[in-house]
Amino acid sequence: MARTGLYKSEVKKARDAILSQGRHPSVDAVRIELGNTGSKTTIHKYLKELEEDGDLQGRKATISDTLHDLVERLAGQLEDEANERIDDIEKQQAEMVQTHTHAVAALEASIAAVKTELIQSHEAMAQEKQSHAHTHDLLQKETITRYTLEQQVADLKERLAENEVHRLSLEEKHQHARDALEHYRESAKDQRDQDIRRHEQQVQQLQAELRQLQQGLVVKQNEVTRLNQEGARLVADVSLAQKVLYDEQDRRRQLSAELEALRPVAQRVPLIESQLLDKSKQRGGRDSCKNTQIHP
Repeated sequence: MARTGLYKSEVKKARDAILSQGRHPSVDAVRIELGNTGSKTTIHKYLKELEEDGDLQGRKATISDTLHDLVERLAGQLEDEANERIDDIEKQQAEMVQTHTHAVAALEASIAAVKTELIQSHEAMAQEKQSHAHTHDLLQKETITRYTLEQQVADLKERLAENEVHRLSLEEKHQHARDALEHYRESAKDQRDQDIRRHEQQVQQLQAELRQLQQGLVVKQNEVTRLNQEGARLVADVSLAQKVLYDEQDRRRQLSAELEALRPVAQRVPLIESQLLDKSKQRGGRDSCKNTQIHP
């Protein structure tokens, strides 16, 4: 490759220095003298011009020198061509290396992305397995809970049936009480006004109690009906069964407590009837005595 700024005077100076050393000023020798710079073709051109200028007049070139010079020039030309070819090959090699480097980098990035995706896939699969196992456990728990709730619903239905029997028994007792009260009313028609007012007052109190009992029975019947409806909904809606069961148990306890509270009232009815009969008998005795005194 020609050095930038290589002058003919520099070639001449290098050639003269070689000649002063008693050596032949070949193209390679001149290029070495120039510090291995400059194109051999350029150096050869300048040497040729110097020869043509007469710097080498008086010297007779021998055939061997001419051949040697020709060989050197051919060698220089071949070396230049070889250097150009090597430069082209090196440039192509550098481009290929760069292309391969980019391809390797892209491939490595793709491999890294695939590895990342694979890791994420493994993690997602592990999470899915864990979620599936958790869901399976929840299903087993829900199945056990459903069976338990169904058994509790069956027990509740049985207890509701028992409560219904008890309610019918209470209604029968209250019917007897109402019949007894009606009988008392018929037997007390002939009493005096004072006794009638007192008896009526007592009867009104008893009627008020009976009305309260009847209203309580209606309320309890409505509650029992609602309990039956809620029990049916418990079968259809398992998710709300536990809460409804708790509510039904509370209401059932309240119903039992209220029924227990009503038992003394029901027990008082025969006592009141007995008291009224006793009073009626006493009144009948007094009336008999009066009649005896009037009609001796």
